[in-house]
Amino acid sequence: MLKAPRKRALNAEMNVVPYIDVMLVLLVIFMVTAPMLTHGIKIDLPDVNADVMPSSQQQRIITLSITHDGQYYWNIGNQVDTESVTDQAVDLEAMQQKLTPLITADKNMQMYIRADQGSDYKMVVEAIATLQKSGVTNIGLITEEPAQ
Repeated sequence: MLKAPRKRALNAEMNVVPYIDVMLVLLVIFMVTAPMLTHGIKIDLPDVNADVMPSSQQQRIITLSITHDGQYYWNIGNQVDTESVTDQAVDLEAMQQKLTPLITADKNMQMYIRADQGSDYKMVVEAIATLQKSGVTNIGLITEEPAQ
C-alpha cells in the first residue's frame, strides 16, 4: 500500500521577502550616510540679539567664514549661504588674491562675515580691512540668536 508520489504544482508567485530585506538594508544605509554628506564649515557663532538685514535678490552676496584656526571659506550667490563652499584660502593674502577680481567686477556686492567665536578678533578685523582695501563697501556680520 504504497502511495504514489504526488507531483507538486509549480508555484508561479514571486517571493518578495528577500527584496524587502534588501530595501530595508539600503534604507538604513542611506539614513546613516545622509547626515554625513552635508558640506559646510562648522563654526560656533556668537549669540547676539539683532534684526535680520534686508538684501536685494539681484545683488550678489559673498558669505565669508573664518574658522578659529585662521582658515577662510566663502560662498558666492544671491543669498546668504552658510552651507556651501565656493572657494577657500589658508591665509589673508591668498584670500585677497582670490576675492579682489570678484569684488572689482561688481562694486555693489554685499559681503557677510561669519567668524567662529573662538577666532581672534584680530583675524576678523584684518579680514574686514583687507576687504575694504579690495573695494567692498557693504559688510555685514552674521550671528546666531541666543538660546532661550
